[in-house]
Order: sequence, then C-alpha cells, then structure tokens
Amino acid sequence: MDVRDLVVGFGDLRAVDGLSFTLAKGAALGLVGESGSGKSTVASALLALHRGTGARVDGAVRVAGVDVQAASDDELRRLRGGKAAMVFQDPLSSLDPYYAVGDQIAEVYRVHVKASRRAARARAVEVLDRVGIADAARRARARPHEFSGGMRQRALIAMALACAPDLLIADEPTTALDVTVQAQILDLLHTLREETGMGLLLVTHDVGVAAESVDDVLVMRHGRAVEHGPVAAVLGAPREAYTRELLGAVPRVDAPRVRLGGAGAAAGGSGGVPGGGAASAGSSPGGASVGGVPGGDAGGGAAVGGVPVGGASGGGVPGGAASVGGASGGGAASEGGADDDGVDAGEFSGRGPSGDGAVGEAVLEAVGLRREFGRGRRRFTAVDGVSLTVRRGETLGVVGESGSGKTTLGRMLVGLLEPTAGSVRYEGRVRSGVRPTVQMVFQDPVSSLNPRRSVGESIADPLRARGERDETRIRGRVRELLERVGLEPAHYDRYPHEFSGGQRQRVGIARALAADPRVIVCDEPVSALDVTTQSQVVALLAELQRELGLALVFVAHDLAVVRQVSDRVAVMRRGRIVELGSADEVYESPRDPYTKQLLAAVPALDPEVAAERRRARRQLAAV
Repeated sequence: MDVRDLVVGFGDLRAVDGLSFTLAKGAALGLVGESGSGKSTVASALLALHRGTGARVDGAVRVAGVDVQAASDDELRRLRGGKAAMVFQDPLSSLDPYYAVGDQIAEVYRVHVKASRRAARARAVEVLDRVGIADAARRARARPHEFSGGMRQRALIAMALACAPDLLIADEPTTALDVTVQAQILDLLHTLREETGMGLLLVTHDVGVAAESVDDVLVMRHGRAVEHGPVAAVLGAPREAYTRELLGAVPRVDAPRVRLGGAGAAAGGSGGVPGGGAASAGSSPGGASVGGVPGGDAGGGAAVGGVPVGGASGGGVPGGAASVGGASGGGAASEGGADDDGVDAGEFSGRGPSGDGAVGEAVLEAVGLRREFGRGRRRFTAVDGVSLTVRRGETLGVVGESGSGKTTLGRMLVGLLEPTAGSVRYEGRVRSGVRPTVQMVFQDPVSSLNPRRSVGESIADPLRARGERDETRIRGRVRELLERVGLEPAHYDRYPHEFSGGQRQRVGIARALAADPRVIVCDEPVSALDVTTQSQVVALLAELQRELGLALVFVAHDLAVVRQVSDRVAVMRRGRIVELGSADEVYESPRDPYTKQLLAAVPALDPEVAAERRRARRQLAAV
C-alpha cells in the first residue's frame, strides 16, 4: 500500500488532509486517534468506498498494485475482497440477517474465484474453522443473530480471508468486545499475519490494542498525521504533545486509583466538594485537561490518565460488607462456575476502599437475585443468586465477559426486569417496578434516544412522568440539566443525530438526572468512545456524584476504566459473583482464577509486555 497526499472532503469539511504513508507486504500499521480524527475515512478511501457518495477524494492511493483513484468499477470489484479485504466495526450490521453465515462467505468466494457452490461452501467451512469457530460445518448454517459478538467478528474475518487477500483492513474490530474475546481476536490477527504473510492496517481508538497488534503506528488528529514511527518508540517516548495527551488519557489497569480531596468526608455530609462547579460546554468536567482541553477544579476525584474521576461524596469512604451469595447461600462460584462451589461472603466484610471500613448508608440492596429466561428445555439462568449492597456516595464496579449477566443484573436493580427470585430493596424497603430514585444510563445512546424527538423532549420525559405540567418550568429545568452535563442550553431543540457519541451519552446522563435519583446504574456507558471522550464522560459522572451524593453502579467490560472509577468491584461469571472487594484489593491481589484470567487479557501499552502475554496465552491454550 502506498498513499500520497490523500485528501478526503465532504463539502467544506476536510476529513483527511494531506495524509501519506506506506505499508510493506506482511507488515502491520495502526491508525490511532480520537473519534472524528479521520481514521475510518482513510480506511474507506483505500478501497474507494467513497466513490459515488459526493465525497471529494484527491491524492494518490495504490493498494496491491492497483491505482485506486484511476481504477474502473470492475477493477475495484476484483480488488475488494480479492486482493484487499475489510473487516468493519459492527459485524451485526455488516452481515445479512436473513442468510446463513456460511452462505455469505461462500458468495464472496464464488464472486472472486468462480468456484462451484460445493467448493464455495467447503471454503466457507474451512475459513470458519481457521478463525476458531467450533463445529464450523454446523455453525456455517447458523444466522448472524445466533452468533455471539465475538463469533460474528470472527465470521467477518473469515469472510475477509476467504480469497486469501494480500491486505486486511480492520476498522475498530474489537471496540464492543470484552477483554478476553478482544485478546482472542487480536491473537488471531497476529497468527494469520504470521501464517499467510498478509499486511494489516488496524484502525483503532484504543492505544492498547495498537500496542498488541502492529509494528508501526500513525497517530491522527483532525485528518492529519501527528506522529508516525515504530510502535515501541511512539508509545514509549512520544515526541508530540498530542500523542502524550492521548496516552495520558488511557486508563491503566496497573495504576491504583488516586483520591484527591473529599475521600475523607464525614459520613452524613452533603456530598458536595468545594470548587466542584457545573461543567461548561466543551470542558472536561471535574479536573485536569483531557486532550488539551482545560477542565475545572479537581475537587475530590481520582484520576484516569490525569483526569479526575470518582471519589467519595459526603457519604464518606464507601465500602464495607456486601453479601455475595450463590443460589442456595453457597456463595459465588469459583473457576468453572460449579453451582455448589463458593466463596464465603464473610471474606469481604469490612473491606472499605481506604481499609478503614467507613461506609455511607445503604441505598440499594439486592438479595438472592435470580433471573431466568425461556421455558422448558430452553430455559437458562442469566443471574443466579446475586446479593450485594450499594451505599450512598460510592461507586460499585461490575465487570465480566459478555454473557456473564452484568446487564441483566443492572436492569433488575433499576426495575426494568422483575427477578425470578430474590428481591431489590430501595432504602430498606422492597419495591417492584421502576423507581424514580434509581435511573439508568444505557450503553447505546443512539438506540435509547428517539430519533424523531429533540433531545430536550427526551430529557423532559421523567419530569412529565412525575406530574410536572408547567412547560416553562420543564423547559427551564431541561436547559439547566443540559448545561450541567456540559452541553449548551440551546441544544434543547437538536436531534440525536446532530451530536457526537460523547455528547449523546451526556444527553443520556441528563435524562437520568431529571428524575433526581439517589442511584444511577451505568451500563457500559463508555464502551464505544475514544479514550479522551471516555475520560470526559467518566469525569462528569464523578463530579455529579460528588456534588449530588449519588451512588453509581458502573457496569463495564473495560477493567482499566472500572478500576479507576470504582470504590468496590464485583466480578461476574455465568450469572454469579466470583469475587468482590475494594478495587485495589481485587486488582492487585485477585483470589479467583477467573479474575486473574480477565486481568491477563487486558491490552498492555508496552509492545514487549504484549508479546509476552500473547505467548503465555498460546501456551495456556495449548495445554
């Protein structure tokens, strides 16, 4: 691949501005940058996917010997999938929901190789097996919705490999995957490079993913190259200030949570921290700069890559006992998830984040929660006998792989799902259904906001549901909330598609705040955001927590973020809590083998450490 002075424009906007780079056969290059930096636009331009869209593309692009700019449509069809293949970010929208996965792979093979249907189906099964899909012959007949997220991503990689291309372009291939599946996908890409000699262009906003996977890295900002060089040099000793800021915003799983200011607040206080004013639009709420944007007072938060987050509010340093129960009081399952294995909940009692056992009062308690789905033989248990306590002013992190029951647990805590067994107590009383005192921030703000209504109207829904009828007061309150989460009051009449991903998540937070909650359950609130936007959203939640005395339940698969924001952490596997304790204790001295496995799968910023972990995972898989 040889790119010279690439320019991609949309109207008056230059999404890519004079970018140049090369990629040798068998090499790997990472395009790294924040959302909006132009990474995905570059990837699309390499295969002329902008042709016919109205985009203006200038410069010289040669891929696998083909002049992409001058190529005819027939030449481009032979290039795409044949010599160069692309793996897109969202496999669910990239795969046809009607056709079997194997048939879709076979179609690509037949188009480029002119093989028979039988040969194409055999090739589909072969590549599915090659990317690690168990029982590939049977699973090839399954449809996309029958695959997990990781399996769908593997299926897209299999489709890309069907014609043995010289180049694989992977656009955010691991963004929404948990750490263990992410590690498996990255290991797969590395192994395929070794075995086939294909080149890899990896587009990602996750610096750790780049460190795991590529030889060279190109850092982009505003469509331009900021820094380009060997991955060890760029990440180990960055020359440019922006690269250092980008690395500084990356949460570190090996860095203990830092508490500033209000961690020692007396129990029963107001939860406010002096200087914790409202976040202005465009600022990074709660403290130090994020991506060069100055923030407010650091108040009482911890730091994620230099950005204050978390911190106990007036409820003191939260922590203390939380009962962790199995289905019959047997505790959490150990490795292997056997129903009768357990950890005595008493091991966790008195574990406050500061080690002194200080706690605020309990605002939310789950007692023996169990949730089943389906009937008869298809019945399965998503959450199995979970008990925990959330205290005022604390953040409880809930981590685990996809399918571990995290989201189901969060929805039961809010009241969106009724438990099959067990109960949820709000401020000591058992209540069913949705409670205004417990609100939720959803993972995907696009699907949780009505595209036909302005964001102001969506934020106003909880106010109207509570009985408020004065439109002037409603509009005034919504404008206050918009300003409080770092948006402009004038954004009331804008629609969701007019906002960036981070801004839409702020809208979701404002809607949750409209009900004046005591507890907010955040379900993967930053999973699809780049590191600087991620830091800003997390810092906003932390500042709101300090000022309002909120309790947060932070559900996520990103272990580094969870460590930096959480006072206590619960690790879930197969519907049970296998480990619970203060964040530092769980991360520094994990007791359960499953927790150790999760921590070992977290990407490392040091390429040498990443290579060592990859070798260790291979050895473990071979045993």
